[in-house]
Amino acid sequence: MSSTMERERISLNGPAAEPAPVPTTGVTLTERAAVAVKRFVEDQRQQGMLKPDEPAYLRLSVKGGGCSGFQNKLDLDPLYNAEKDDLFEQHGVQIVIDRKSLLYIGGAVVDFHNDLNRPGFSITNPNAKTTCGCGSSYSV
Repeated sequence: MSSTMERERISLNGPAAEPAPVPTTGVTLTERAAVAVKRFVEDQRQQGMLKPDEPAYLRLSVKGGGCSGFQNKLDLDPLYNAEKDDLFEQHGVQIVIDRKSLLYIGGAVVDFHNDLNRPGFSITNPNAKTTCGCGSSYSV
């Protein structure tokens, strides 16, 4: 083995090769998004989709897919598993994120837009290195 290959191997095992630290922050839910979530939960209760006393967590998860590799997913979920999920509360909305997804989405901002060109929820993820052209998937 040449000394050049030895040096390359050593440099790859240096500080740059250490795993990234686990994010300690959850996500930020804007006040506008919280109002939209509460309105949606109330609509679901009135339609009988959720029972009056049933919890409704906003679940944020990251799934593989899309043209860039990862996609965010928002759901209402009545379940929270303390062994697998982290629970956050902002503006009166309880947010649940599984710990694996939190590695990819930690520090993100969830907002709601009622614009004609961009209606619905948006997630701005500071961990995304690239996004696809349509903005629905990203890579980290």
